[in-house]
Amino acid sequence: MAPRKRSDEPELFNRLTVLRTERGLSRQELADAVGVHYQTIGYLERGEYSPSATLALRLAAVFALPVEAVFSLTPFRTLSEQVYGTQEVR
Repeated sequence: MAPRKRSDEPELFNRLTVLRTERGLSRQELADAVGVHYQTIGYLERGEYSPSATLALRLAAVFALPVEAVFSLTPFRTLSEQVYGTQEVR
């Protein structure tokens, strides 16, 4: 059963899927690195679960990034927008 987010929690955005895949890590490998079940990584990636501060810091440490580069209360800009200053065409 998936963990439930509290209804009063703000939405938490993350870059876990992008970071994990660009480093060639499976969900299981990332889970092992931070001491959680692999399904927890899936819940986090889909935004179905918000990590504790400790878990967020552990995840950021695996990627050698500050926690705010992995998690945010506002949506992350796309790479094309960051590099070229434009949004992707949909």
